[in-house]
Amino acid sequence: MNKDYLTREQSGVIRRGLAEDAATADQRLLNAINGDWRNQDPWRVMRIQAEFVEGFDNLAGIGQAISVFGSARIKPDDPFYDMAHQIGRRLAQAGFAVITGGGPGVMEAANRGAFEMGGTSIGLGIELPFEQALNEYLTLGIMFRYFFARKTMFLKYSQGFVVMPGGFGTLDEMFEAFTLAQTGKVTRFPIVLVGRAYWSGLVSWLREAALTEHFVGEADVDGIRIVDDLDEIISIVTTQREG
Repeated sequence: MNKDYLTREQSGVIRRGLAEDAATADQRLLNAINGDWRNQDPWRVMRIQAEFVEGFDNLAGIGQAISVFGSARIKPDDPFYDMAHQIGRRLAQAGFAVITGGGPGVMEAANRGAFEMGGTSIGLGIELPFEQALNEYLTLGIMFRYFFARKTMFLKYSQGFVVMPGGFGTLDEMFEAFTLAQTGKVTRFPIVLVGRAYWSGLVSWLREAALTEHFVGEADVDGIRIVDDLDEIISIVTTQREG
């Protein structure tokens, strides 16, 4: 019988096994039926702590940085790939490190732009049930087991977000940034959505549904910036940094 085998890297360790047995660290942590949790979970704290220490140690000296988020499924011939590539180049020229999730698509494009300009190009990867290697355009790449540790690094070391079109992962990162800005956990933190045609429906829903029901404030929605122009994207983050 043919069986599906999966090979992936976990924090520097190469593992190969049956695909159905390839549970990630996040899955094992969050699984409601995960064995003897009294003995297992306290020890996981040590591994989680190690991820934070590694992230803090490697990212502490990168200086000003902007995170660029977007779909891993966007191909090099897509206009948004070219836009992300140009954003990476321009951010590097402006003196920013560029941080992405380290994968393909938009992430690769932004890293590539920064790398080609001789800038700091950072990829924060995540262990997934399916293989997704870090792209080749990085000056620094870090693989994480836990999403929450990885998210902390994006938020702690970025001065703003550029959000390209993407799926659930992109929406998760975007709304977390909005929530932290809304609640005052982060300040002077520009969040730019790139692609009016893609994002305008979401913002219209927020205004027509969430705002109408008073679930969000008018200032929250008015503060969402949707931009198509490359110069304006760079101007927003640069002005925020210097202002």
